Amino acid sequence: MNFLEERIVKDGIVKEGNVLKVDSFLNHQMDIDLFNQMGEEFKKRFEGKNINKIVTIEASGIGIACVVAQHFGVPVVFAKKSKSINIEGDMYIAEVESFTHKCKNQVIVSKKFLNEDDHVLVIDDFLANGCALQGLISIINQAGGTVEGIGIAIEKGFQVGGNIIRNLGYQLESLAIVEDMDAKTGKITFREQ
Repeated sequence: MNFLEERIVKDGIVKEGNVLKVDSFLNHQMDIDLFNQMGEEFKKRFEGKNINKIVTIEASGIGIACVVAQHFGVPVVFAKKSKSINIEGDMYIAEVESFTHKCKNQVIVSKKFLNEDDHVLVIDDFLANGCALQGLISIINQAGGTVEGIGIAIEKGFQVGGNIIRNLGYQLESLAIVEDMDAKTGKITFREQ
């Protein structure tokens, strides 16, 4: 069991509906030492890739992406889920459906922060159905950039997202892949990696 799987077993809570609550260390209260370990691991897994930008989606991926970016020495761009008055000029837009929030959002990135010279590592906290990642990939493709890889903290291996993204040919590295969760017992089974 790796460091993230151990932490999930220790502090994660399994809820009905295939929900894994990790808000005490990952996506509400953030354990920065844990994020630092994740950054080190992603740096190892994407060694040799020509990464000059990290891209994530608002909001839970931002903290992890920022720490990962420190290990690569590159900036972070996050796709916003709504247009705000402080975003000016042309934008890349994609529609994504959220498994967690059960709604569709348009996500946007200003064209001044992403272009054909960018070699991107996509970082996010969860991978379930793959919609958020497909939206980010679409935005990077619209910009003419290159997706060098995708790093996920927790993948729900019993949902289709991981298979979809891998079948598209991307290097997808998930630090913990949950194969099964039981809300009654709280038991979590991880995929061997």
